[in-house]
Parts: sequence; C-alpha cells; structure tokens
Amino acid sequence: MNQRILKSMEASRTKEPRQRRRRGRHAESTCSCSMCRPNRGTVAGYFLAGRFMWWLPVGASLFASNIGSEHFIGLAGSGAAAGIGVGAFEFNALVLLQLLGWVFLPVFIASGVNTLPEYTKKRFGGRRIQTYLALLSLILYIFTKISVNLYSGAIFIQQATKINNLYLSIVFLLVMTAICTVVGGLAAVIYTDTLQFFIMIGGSFYVMIKGLYTVGGYSELQTKYLASIPEKLISNSTCGLPRVDSWRMLRDADTSVSDMPWPGFLLGQIPASIWYWCADQMMVQRVMAAKSLSHAKGGTIFAGYVKLLPLFIMVLPGMIARVLFPNEVGCVDPDECFKFCNSRVSCSNSAYPKLVLEYMPSGVRGVMLSVMLSALMSDLTSIFNSASTLFTMDMWSIYRPRAKQREQLLVGRIFIVFLVVISIIWIPVIEQTQGGQLYIYIQAIAAYLAPPIAAIYCMAIIWKRMNEQGAFWGLMSGFVVGMFRMSLDFYYGEPPCNEEDNRPFIVAKVHYMYFATILFWLTVFVAVTVSLLTKAPEKWRLIRTTYFTRYDRRERQDDQEMREWKQNELMEVGQQDQDEAEHIPHRDTPWYQRLYNCIFGFDDSEKAQEQAMAMNEHIAQLTTLHQEPWEKNLLNVMLVIIIITTVACYTYFSINPFTEEEVKEIQRKKLEELGYHDLL
Repeated sequence: MNQRILKSMEASRTKEPRQRRRRGRHAESTCSCSMCRPNRGTVAGYFLAGRFMWWLPVGASLFASNIGSEHFIGLAGSGAAAGIGVGAFEFNALVLLQLLGWVFLPVFIASGVNTLPEYTKKRFGGRRIQTYLALLSLILYIFTKISVNLYSGAIFIQQATKINNLYLSIVFLLVMTAICTVVGGLAAVIYTDTLQFFIMIGGSFYVMIKGLYTVGGYSELQTKYLASIPEKLISNSTCGLPRVDSWRMLRDADTSVSDMPWPGFLLGQIPASIWYWCADQMMVQRVMAAKSLSHAKGGTIFAGYVKLLPLFIMVLPGMIARVLFPNEVGCVDPDECFKFCNSRVSCSNSAYPKLVLEYMPSGVRGVMLSVMLSALMSDLTSIFNSASTLFTMDMWSIYRPRAKQREQLLVGRIFIVFLVVISIIWIPVIEQTQGGQLYIYIQAIAAYLAPPIAAIYCMAIIWKRMNEQGAFWGLMSGFVVGMFRMSLDFYYGEPPCNEEDNRPFIVAKVHYMYFATILFWLTVFVAVTVSLLTKAPEKWRLIRTTYFTRYDRRERQDDQEMREWKQNELMEVGQQDQDEAEHIPHRDTPWYQRLYNCIFGFDDSEKAQEQAMAMNEHIAQLTTLHQEPWEKNLLNVMLVIIIITTVACYTYFSINPFTEEEVKEIQRKKLEELGYHDLL
C-alpha cells in the first residue's frame, strides 16, 4: 500500500496540469463519500473538511459563523439605542465577501496553504510574522469573540430563566460545543452551521413580521420609534431621546453630531472589515473547504445576499422593542436601568430577548431560545475549530516540526479542550461587565488591531516588492499605535451623555473609524518605506503568492518540502505500525482502542488510505484554479448584481425620511404628554 502511495505522489509531480484536472475530477468522484463524512484522520479532512463542500453549505456556514448571539443582542440593542446606522456593518459584507472570493481566495488556494499565517511564511519566508499573526488571532478569539458570544448568550438566558447564576448553563453550552467540534472537525461544523442557518432565518423572520404587525407596519414604526421616550429622564437633559438621524444609515462626517460618520466608515471601517472577511482564519477557512474555486465564489455570493437580512430581522426588532417598551429598553436614568436589567449604563441590550419573551407565543419563545443557542453554538464551534487549526499548523509545528499526523490531530483536539477551560475562567469577567460596553468596545478593538493586518495582507497580494522586513515592521508599528489608543479608551472610558467630555483629544475627538483610517495608512507607509530600503524578496517566493502570479505553474524552492509533508500525511494518517497490523487481527483490538480511533477519526484501513490519497490529489488539482467558462460568466454576472445592490441599499437607507424639524415636532408632542415642556 505504501508503494502505491509513493507512486501516486511521484505521478502527481510529473503529469501536466490538464492531466491533473482530469485526475482531480476522478478523485472527486472517488471521494464523494466525503460530502457526508470526510476523512477526519487527515489534516485536510479534519481542519478543512476535505475541501469537498459545495456552495450552499459554504455560504450558509459563512453567514452562521458570522451571526452569533452577539448579533441578536448587539445589533438589536444598537438599533434600539441609535437606529438603523448599525446596519451599515452588515451591508459592508456584501462587497467584502466578494473581495475574498475574487481576489484573496484564489491566491490562498493557489499557494496551497492551510492557514493564513502559513501564507505569510510562504510569501515572505521566516517564522516571526506567521507566529505573530497566529498568536494575535488566538488572543482575539479567546478574549473577544468567545467572551462576546458568552456574554450576549448569557443575557438571553438570564431574561428567559430569570436566574442570575449563569455558570452552569454556559459551561454546559461550552462543553456541548466543544464535543461537536472535537469529534466532527470542520465538516461537522459546516453541516451544523447549515442547519442552524435555516433555524435562525426562519425564527427571526417570524419575530420581525409579528413585531411589525404589532406596531402597525413599517411606516408606523418609523414615527413611533422617534417618539419612544422613557417616562423618567435626567432633569434638564435630552439624553434618552431617539436620534434625529435614527433612520439614516451613513451619517454626518462631524463626529460631534454623528456616531456613524460616512467618511470614517468608508475609509476606516472597510480596512477593519477586510481583516474580518478576507484575512481572518475563521471566515476564510469556510471558503477554503469548497470543492472548487467556483463553489467558493458561489458561497461568497450566497452569503453576501443573505447579509441583506440582519437589518430587517435583527436591527428592526430592536427598534420595535423600544417602541413597545420605552421605559425599559430606552431607559436613561441609572437607577431605573438598574431596576430593569441590573445595569446602570443601559438596557438596550435586552431589546431582542424582551421582545421575544413578552410578545411572542409560548411555542415561538422555545424556538427563538433554540435560535439563540444555535447562534451561540455555531459561532463557538467555528472559533474552536479555527483556533485549533491555527495552533496546530502555525504554533505547534514550530515546537514540533517533525510531528506525525496522529500527534497533530490529537494536539488540535486537545487545544479545543484548553480553549473551553480558558473560556470558563473568563466567565466571571463577562458577568462583571456592565451593560452593552463590552459589545461597544469589541467594535472599537477591531479598529485598533485589524487595520495593520488588513494592510499587510492587501500589500502582500498586490505588491510584489514588499518583503519580510517591511511586513514585520509595518505590523509592529501598527500594533504599538493601536494598542496605545485602545489602552487610552479603556483607561478613560466614555462619560455619560449629560457630563462634559474631558478625555484627551485623540480619544474624545478622533472617532475610532477615523483612527482606523490613520492606522491603516501608517502601516502601509512603514511597510513601503522599510521594503524599499531593504533587499527585495526572492523571485521564487512570488510564485503563486500574489494576485498577478496566481496562475504561475513554475516550481518553487519549497515545493519539495510541501510534497514531502503531504506524502508523510498519506503514509502516517491513522496508520499503526504495519508489521503489527499484519499480525494482529482487527477483532483482537481492545474495545477502548477502537473507541479512541472512532472518536478521533484514526483509521488504518486500506479504504481510508485510498480516501486520503484521493483527497490529496483533489487538493493538488484545486491549486490550478480551474473554472468552467459558464461558471465564471455566471458568477461574474452575480458579482455585478450584488455590487449594484449594495450601492442601492446604502443610498436608499442613507436618505433620512424625516427632516430635523419633523423629528423635533414628533418628540415635542411626546415630551408634552410626559410632562416635559421646555426640553426642545
């Protein structure tokens, strides 16, 4: 069997690309069973689902991995507090997902990498950039993504169960999520995401329709939201009144009157979002699991269209909740807020749970609880699997460069358990976090840490002259400046709305979106300067690692190393010592050994080895980036349509349906009903 594998590997080195495409299609049919149960005993099978996923589960997994419980809580809460502006973040993904599918992903696939930090090693050489990016991603996963999901999920559970101690529930959720990820790998995560996608969409649509019916329709919601003022206000203050621009998405450029400045969003938020959608392992890993480049692009197109929905199924329900519960959801007095939701800052984050639990029928409450838990588990399984991939491929390989296949798979699964433990330890910090501040800070953290990463990946793909020194010092300079601003934000905090802002100028006057713009171009400047002052990268490192060389079929100096690694994968995966296997019948294997092999996906059968061999042939064929002409044309048409749709949506929702005078008149009448006569 091993001789056959060696011959197959030798053949894969010598046959022409056309032959590899033909063999790849044969490999696809050979491994069709991977669509249902990919070989979990290989790195590609466990971490990348064997790369046999079609466009629907890829797109559904992209959406489900992005939409966690923090979106139901956070988007609805922001909608309740400030209107539809937060929907701009969702529309942003329509185009950036296509940037991933058409620009970034072809380079990642052609380079033959499994993780994004691994791409930087291939593009620049050295280990320090790869290690830094992997470590930074793990830190962000543990202390932001996991914590935000647990915090927002905890709010919903607290509202539903009326209990304050959430440790048991959160620990149970974490354990169930970790078991799903450990046993199944990325294939299980993607299939779970696909199922949860339909649950989330269906349940959320019902809540939106029921809520709109309750308030009298969309036009009535527009007027009633502007009048959703709590009965108890802070004396002589307009704090707590809905914003004049509540129904405008991209708002005034002046941050003294705007929380969503349109220049800052277009120039600053886009770099942060490029990192999330195009250069973050958790998102890119789903698309890299596609069976072909066409299916990957189809997945990004599908996910892009679905990203139109959160404005309607998450933001609008939050605004509906404020209309129905102005005193609770719209509270502004600290004592009143604490009475309603145990937070002295705001109760806007309770908008979605309160709407579901107070206005939905009992059966729908149960469905929506499952939707929230599905969103929580979907996000956590994605984070666990991606973090496990980063640790195994980019960090463990430094400590154990000759680690065998079994060791890599075992370490990846054990690291998930480690993440669970860290998450449980983080729970007390989450429970002590007041109001919506954690969610707000997380949005700013992306603006402080992500632009340098986005800048380096963009330049690595489109600028051949950038070298390792330029990339590294660009990252370091951006990291130091971003951490400095983030530290100031945490130290000073944001003053209440009726107090004077005495924070330093860079914190009080420079909006985090504008800061992200500065940080992005600072990183570009440092990277360009250092690259031009130092030696150019070796020409062979540019082969299949830039957008302009993605079709270059020349041999790289590190191709031999990659072939040996794949050969070892084939020969080591799930394979016991061959002499032992020849003399010990399968029925004599102890039951606990068989259970261990079953759980962790180790399989030493000839069929499993043939499956692994076909899988690697298929992956080799993927690097040719082959697309049928009709697929390419159809996808390009869909790309144009989605770009036009995005521009149309931004334009339509950025036109305020009310003048400032009309808004003040609506609010003046409501204030007079409440006994406030001279506030406006």
